[in-house]
Amino acid sequence: MLGHAQGLGIDFTMEDFHHGPMLVFYEITRACDLACKHCRASAIPKAHPDELTTAQAKLMIDQIASFPKKPVLVLTGGDPMKRADLFELITYAKEKGVNPALSPSATPLVTTESIAQMKQAGIRRLSVSLDGADAATHDGYRGEAGTFDRTLRIIQDCQTYGIPVQVNTTITTNNYLQIDAIAELLAQHKIMLWSVFFLIPVGRGQKQYCIDADQAEKVFSDLWDQSRKQKYGIKTTEAHHYRRYMIQRWAECPGSTQEGHKNQTAPLGVNDGRGVMFVSHIGEIYPSGFMPIECGRFPRDSVVEVYQNNDLFKRLRNSDELGGKCGVCEYKRICGGSRARAFATSGDPLAAEPSCSYVPFRWRADVEMTLTPSDPDDLV
Repeated sequence: MLGHAQGLGIDFTMEDFHHGPMLVFYEITRACDLACKHCRASAIPKAHPDELTTAQAKLMIDQIASFPKKPVLVLTGGDPMKRADLFELITYAKEKGVNPALSPSATPLVTTESIAQMKQAGIRRLSVSLDGADAATHDGYRGEAGTFDRTLRIIQDCQTYGIPVQVNTTITTNNYLQIDAIAELLAQHKIMLWSVFFLIPVGRGQKQYCIDADQAEKVFSDLWDQSRKQKYGIKTTEAHHYRRYMIQRWAECPGSTQEGHKNQTAPLGVNDGRGVMFVSHIGEIYPSGFMPIECGRFPRDSVVEVYQNNDLFKRLRNSDELGGKCGVCEYKRICGGSRARAFATSGDPLAAEPSCSYVPFRWRADVEMTLTPSDPDDLV
């Protein structure tokens, strides 16, 4: 099976994930002028004094370019627009053959002129966040009025300059019923991909904002319906069990095949530490930005060496290591549940996905065997 970075022409097999990631997220700074309620990074206004230097960042890009297959490099934050050498790093990554993508905050720093600079520097994709179908919902998350309108303006400017746009939406208890409304809003704009992220209680993200298993199934149903209507791609982030949902729907609906849902994207098998790695602003190497378990520290440690040989990374890539019902689930190799959510809620990155309502066949059978008495006298 292939994992695909849509629009960037990069294909990976599940076997490739043992040797290199499809996506490397580099948090080039934790500085940001917003204070979003669900910020993974708990971003702060000013840069950390120990964030990686330009020379160190370039050295890391050199290492990333040495993976057997060159991944997409996502420059994120904080707000990467707060970093003075941003465009220099974009250009350097492009020269090294690494596809650079950018995930800025919707602040006044993202001007029409800066978007033109991004294009000239070589950015391949830009992602922006839209967390509601209206300004009240979105700006409420962001803590600043005007971010909703600014986000839509950024999307329009990217269209003007020919930069493909990905829209990220964080799903919480406050907006999970807005899937259809957000989808229709995005249909009015020329975007390539809608990435629907299920909140992980990390950073400023609070557990009470996380949706439960039944609410997740409602979101899955709405996404499935929208995938049959919209021209842009739809995928989930940290909601790996949506892949299980899609397979079930394909099986249940006569004539409804994966080929007939070309807008429904799910890089099968991609998960925290499996096809993904994260490097923080000070060089901490994590399986993902939502699983802050330090597995190495750049530049002391090579990002290639950590990804390929660190024990946790290797265990995360081995579906047989999974515990609980995920460990016996028939979908574990293409889903595996969110390892970040398992860690955030239980402290065990290999525990069962807590927001999945599905009960695997083997899990049901084990439960039935436990409850079935072996001797009639056991009923007394």
